Amino acid sequence: MICSECGNRVFFENLRCEVCSSFLGYAPDAQRMLAFEISDEDSWHRLGSEGPAYRPCANRKANGCNWMALSLSDHGLCLSCRTTQTIPALTKSENHGYWAALEQAKRRLFYTLIELGLPTPNKHEDPVNGLSFEFLEQMHPQQQVLTGHDEGVITLNIAEADDACREHIRLSMHEPSRTLLGHFRHEIGHYYWDRLVRDTPWATEYRSLFGDERADYDSALNTHYVWPALDWPQNFISAYASSHPWEDWAETWAHYLHLVDGLETAASWGTHLELPSPSGPALKVRPLDLNAESIRELIVLQWLPVSQFINAMDRSLGAHDSYPFIIVPPVIEKLDFIHRVVRAGSAGRVPTNFLPPD
Repeated sequence: MICSECGNRVFFENLRCEVCSSFLGYAPDAQRMLAFEISDEDSWHRLGSEGPAYRPCANRKANGCNWMALSLSDHGLCLSCRTTQTIPALTKSENHGYWAALEQAKRRLFYTLIELGLPTPNKHEDPVNGLSFEFLEQMHPQQQVLTGHDEGVITLNIAEADDACREHIRLSMHEPSRTLLGHFRHEIGHYYWDRLVRDTPWATEYRSLFGDERADYDSALNTHYVWPALDWPQNFISAYASSHPWEDWAETWAHYLHLVDGLETAASWGTHLELPSPSGPALKVRPLDLNAESIRELIVLQWLPVSQFINAMDRSLGAHDSYPFIIVPPVIEKLDFIHRVVRAGSAGRVPTNFLPPD
């Protein structure tokens, strides 16, 4: 991203440009980072480009949200913050940081959903089909706050925003990766399965690739935790994906969003890999073509070399692999299916479950 006033490179989370000192705000409707000047009356004046007037999200001071809302709208909160239904108790000082980290990860999620052209209604405006997020704290040892999705309501345990706590859980669960953004991308996958696949023409092909979701969910999870499938790497992106077809979809959906955002970032930096493989041709990284009929070839020729390069850099810096996953042919087919579902759903070419409220 660049500052619309001076053209300097800025980052997704920036509140000010380090070169020209302009205030920055991301306009989700325009998908641009814009520069602003603030007058004594706390009025925001857009700099460097023509277009509609904006005002900052009401959460800018509270949690560092740098998204904007149209001045003519009735909303004080931005598109992303309007979906948050419950926040942690701010009487605890550490919860301010957890809330900010959760909202930051959610804004990255929404950025990609907007790029994909997927609808993101909130529960206030659409109680039937909308989204809401509950950021809950476990107050007592006997109380469990489970991260999950239910009818458009996504719950996250705020302990996941504590790096040390999340790493402890990752190790105890034997997971190769566990991130806040990964949680958001996984849980939103359940939401879009309901919206884009359930009871649609996609259901038959879905079951041929992922399995029959009508299998008892609780029983399948119990079996997974007691007797996990040892051969899962042959057909799944993760061990958890092998537990039930719903979880396979959500895990693979999260990786589709990783792929979309990762390739866009690499392409925006002009990434060019001279030796993506020991004997292969040089690679100029391209963003995902959202209109492509298939992404099978792109996964192999673009995403695999880029993810391998990222992991190699991680190891050079003494860090864990950012993408510790192996994409096998059955997973490529599942990723391609998700791409086709998203492409058709965003273009309105097939029926979806975004029904008007009663």
